[in-house]
Amino acid sequence: MTTDTVTLTGLRAVYGTPSRPVTALDGVTTSFASGTFTAVMGPSGSGKSTLLHCAAGLDSPTEGIVTIDGTRLNDLGEDELTRLRRDRIGFVFQAFNLVSTLTAAQNVELPLRLAGRRPPARDVAAALDAVGLADRAGHRPSELSGGEQQRVAVARALITRPVVLFADEPTGALDSAASRQVLQLLRALVDDHGQTVVMVTHDPSAAAYADRVLLLADGRVVDELTGGITAAAVAARIAEREADPVGASRHAAETAGELSC
Repeated sequence: MTTDTVTLTGLRAVYGTPSRPVTALDGVTTSFASGTFTAVMGPSGSGKSTLLHCAAGLDSPTEGIVTIDGTRLNDLGEDELTRLRRDRIGFVFQAFNLVSTLTAAQNVELPLRLAGRRPPARDVAAALDAVGLADRAGHRPSELSGGEQQRVAVARALITRPVVLFADEPTGALDSAASRQVLQLLRALVDDHGQTVVMVTHDPSAAAYADRVLLLADGRVVDELTGGITAAAVAARIAEREADPVGASRHAAETAGELSC
């Protein structure tokens, strides 16, 4: 039985001033099932990064409810929220955010060290092995390629065994070969280990690794692709929306109605 690891209900995020409000999210309701890979896409300013940050507890929505693994983030104080992010959520960003003076192994164990825990060496080795870098444990970031640094960042995110891994443009700073390695790794984490992955991306080729693609526009989920996802299919749907957003929305609504029958 599939359960939802993350649920967003009526999410609104409004920034700016009362006289000049900016609505980044406008009533988003969606969920991310356990053991699935979802790509979130949309044009600049569509709200995709805000959605990820609110879902991960990095930002607080103006309205709405975020639930992760049965815990409502809205009910948590700042200390409790910090512990939840540290212990149950994994993060991978476009910038690798590795500490330059630490080895790969030391970077991986850093989250647990900061929590006052000393991870067994075998757990650190297993995390690096899972991302194909068992032989690079003693290397510092300057001695690693960009793709290898991002894989260290993934291993660091996994060391706490999170219920969900959030990735914000994880291949944005990588060349095509390194991007494929990182995306194949994320896909394998879902297929082989049941990891839940939510990834923001602008790249249809990256989105093609996902089980599901959510398209955002003006702070709303305006379309969804599932099954038979290819880079060409994603690019075509995006182009369709840009050319005729009203017609594309009607088509998406009709398709959703057919699927619910």
